[in-house]
Amino acid sequence: MTQHLLLASSISSLDAARVLFDGIPLDRVSTSMTINAPAAILLAMVIAVGKEQGVDPSALRGTVQNDILKEYTARGTYIFPPRPSMRLVTDLFRYCAVKVPKWNTISISGYHIREAGSTAVQEIAFTLANGIAYVQAAIEAGLDVDTFAPRLSFFFNAHNDFLEEIAKFRAARRLWARLMRERFAAQDPRSWTLRFHTQTAGSTLTAQQPENNTVRVAYQALAAVLGGTQSLHTNAWDEALALPTDESATLALRTQQILGLETGVTEFADPLGGSWYLEAKTAELAEEAAGIMEDIRELGGMVRAIAEGFVQKQNNRCFRRDSV
Repeated sequence: MTQHLLLASSISSLDAARVLFDGIPLDRVSTSMTINAPAAILLAMVIAVGKEQGVDPSALRGTVQNDILKEYTARGTYIFPPRPSMRLVTDLFRYCAVKVPKWNTISISGYHIREAGSTAVQEIAFTLANGIAYVQAAIEAGLDVDTFAPRLSFFFNAHNDFLEEIAKFRAARRLWARLMRERFAAQDPRSWTLRFHTQTAGSTLTAQQPENNTVRVAYQALAAVLGGTQSLHTNAWDEALALPTDESATLALRTQQILGLETGVTEFADPLGGSWYLEAKTAELAEEAAGIMEDIRELGGMVRAIAEGFVQKQNNRCFRRDSV
């Protein structure tokens, strides 16, 4: 059974990576790294430590976020302008397809876009538009879509509007499958699948009566599961105040375990499918998101839309740098 390790540490050298992974067998652990601009460097460190452990790169499992486009619109932790950064992303696709085939080469993130002020519709549209840009760039670099698309993954936010969030996840899955089949002519069914991780919404946590955040997190997590998420992160109730305590982090974990082991909701695929409201809401969100994505296409694609500030203007609280 593969165990999963989420890195939360400063890794600025190979020696630091050796310390981090000391005693951790990299052939038995899936490592997830929320790293973007330096993604190739961090993956190289994992490969190097793995080789020192006697682990062939082909046996490594894990994820690098490697989603540089959302950095320009939501977080700002980029190093190079958009187009050179896209080259680094697709180079990593190419390398891993041959050398590290079990590695998830990107986690296309709507989470940070939503945290920066977007609506549910915008979260779908901007995230999938980023995905389109990565797929198109990889194809233009000479890669066959079915060699890299099965390793693409996504990362979404679970916000407060319970039914809207469920519909959001369903709409994103529907749109991505259609895009991969019709626009990019992917033949492998795995290329059509929108595999995604979900984190509950940090921006909804309150410092006032913070114990109530426990309820918010539980409902947000339930929405993610009912929407079809493959993995889940539940925030701790006290994160609006400080770093989580051991007790609050444990409660966040127990929230997932109760949801996964005691409610029975994980035993069914799309358990709310067929609900009149949910089907209508899913179709509504998909249609509205597709309209925004078409606007981006008419602008010349996501890289150009970012360079011209289109996406940044849509997010009320997104910051913008002149160097973009």
